[in-house]
Amino acid sequence: MTVHLHTLQPQPGSRRPRNRKGRGIAAGQGASCGFGMRGQKSRSGRPTRPGFEGGQMPLYRRIPKLKHFTVVNPKLFTVVNVGDLSALPDGSEVTLASLRAAGIVGKNSAPLKVLGDGDLKVRLHCKAHGFSKTAREKILAAGGACDVLPGRSKWARPGKISGDQP
Repeated sequence: MTVHLHTLQPQPGSRRPRNRKGRGIAAGQGASCGFGMRGQKSRSGRPTRPGFEGGQMPLYRRIPKLKHFTVVNPKLFTVVNVGDLSALPDGSEVTLASLRAAGIVGKNSAPLKVLGDGDLKVRLHCKAHGFSKTAREKILAAGGACDVLPGRSKWARPGKISGDQP
């Protein structure tokens, strides 16, 4: 048996006849066509868009689920690692101004936070707005001290530290 385009047919029973809605009671889907009497779902062009919740703020707008969402009020810090502080002389005081004078920090725009990457062999007295847990442990193990400075107020302009000298 050869197959030609003009002899192709669907399998028997695989194609059902189209349901003709609104053609009387005998057709099974008369008058309101199975959509009921009133309401949004009975109107023409009736389906709402996917994710529509009746005017309520939809889930995809309520929750930022995926990565790469910007933080509205980010906490900005000038970050220094403990390994960078090991170049300072023994017994020196570490502040944002002293780090800037030593050339370790480039600009004086955000509160100082000390992180724990690297090794520290010298005794330092650190004054910063924040310390990581490992940085605090390494500074104290070397015989130094950690003083947490009061943070800037949440209404301070980004780029300015409250109480900072111009």
